[in-house]
Amino acid sequence: MDLWLWIAIAVVVVFLLWLWGMYNRLIRLKNRVENGWSQIDVQLKRRADLIPNLVKTVKGYVKHEKTVLENVTKARSALVSAKNVPSKAKAENQLTGALKTLFAVAEAYPDLKANENFKMLQEELAGTENKISYARQFYNDTVMRFNQTIEVFPTKMFAKNLGFGRKPFFETKGKDREVVKVDL
Repeated sequence: MDLWLWIAIAVVVVFLLWLWGMYNRLIRLKNRVENGWSQIDVQLKRRADLIPNLVKTVKGYVKHEKTVLENVTKARSALVSAKNVPSKAKAENQLTGALKTLFAVAEAYPDLKANENFKMLQEELAGTENKISYARQFYNDTVMRFNQTIEVFPTKMFAKNLGFGRKPFFETKGKDREVVKVDL
């Protein structure tokens, strides 16, 4: 009888150690997802901070392109006020489209393209766009790993009870995927 008691205790201990390890792995993955989102958020904030300077620089050159500048400003405001992943993704995609339109309009103004402030801001934004793209990829890769982990057996049996649910991907949808058309 003592042998069976020791076997039962060993099985319970092994199970508890496995559960402990699974929980810690889920916590690490959840923290990576949150870190990935934080990195996107930092880059989106950086871009939002650069936009007023870009708009100010462009205003003097493209006075009759008021709607383009208004669209950039509105998209920036929407991004700054967005609170969750889906709303930030939507606002970020709108801002990307508005900036593409702004840069396309700038092509029609050789003096603006030659302006050092505009060139510097354009380079800063291009670098920030690359960082945003990388951060989005990192976030989505981490979300994929997290979602896979909580959906596979046997983790799936415990993940929901431990408070772990699917995380949303940072996606572009519908109109946000279309090529920006500029009509001058």
